[in-house]
Amino acid sequence: MSTVALITRVPIGPRLVRAEILKLVTRRGLMITSLLLTLDATIGTFAILTILHDTDPAHHKLIGGLQHFDDGMYSLTQLATIAAMLIGATGGAGDLAGGFFRNLVATGRPRASLFAARIPGGLSVLLPITAVSYAIAAALSPVAHGSQRTPSTALLIEAGLWFELYITAMFLLALGLASLLGSRATTLGILAGLQLLITPVVQGLHNPGLGAEAVLGIALWRLAPHQILNGAPSGHIGISLAAAISVITAWLLLALGLGAWRTTTRDA
Repeated sequence: MSTVALITRVPIGPRLVRAEILKLVTRRGLMITSLLLTLDATIGTFAILTILHDTDPAHHKLIGGLQHFDDGMYSLTQLATIAAMLIGATGGAGDLAGGFFRNLVATGRPRASLFAARIPGGLSVLLPITAVSYAIAAALSPVAHGSQRTPSTALLIEAGLWFELYITAMFLLALGLASLLGSRATTLGILAGLQLLITPVVQGLHNPGLGAEAVLGIALWRLAPHQILNGAPSGHIGISLAAAISVITAWLLLALGLGAWRTTTRDA
């Protein structure tokens, strides 16, 4: 059975999805950290900008504007990526770490269903948090001083959709890798090195050379609106749209396929 068929055709009852949601939201440390990285970080950033404006309005324009939106989008994307990795890694390896995987298998539910339920369960927790965080940034960004440029409505919508796509991809990558390795710490270590070290370094290179387009983060930034690339290191590194979509699809199918395979073959 192919990866797509395994994930889309297995029966996923609402009870399984609710159970996955409950397992995540009851982890206080996970939820607090995720909120700090997304919602609280966004509010804190604009609060600092407001204080700077109040104390020195001549040098610090009002909190919004296109430049602040660009910089804020890059920062929010990086921080929300960590939250996505945390939730994805916990969803993929949490049952093993807690010793619950044996009990779940003993219920007789198909293992493929157990794995597939982690996807909507984790996204149901992650996406509302990141959506609210982005909504706050988008709502405050049009507030600007004088003739300062502000993000257009079209840009706000396009950037929001891209942001949620980026976060979803990071979550799925973490989920698949954690399900394969069975270790949340190892998964987070690998992905932190890939996404928070390798990707920015490659983006910052003047001539990264052949193979740079195969980095998932590079392919995801290729889909970003051109206006927000000012906040990121260099732009698209010459990768075509078709190549970017192919790279993203390959990464996610590989991660989810290996994660599903390991879940169905792992000793209980």
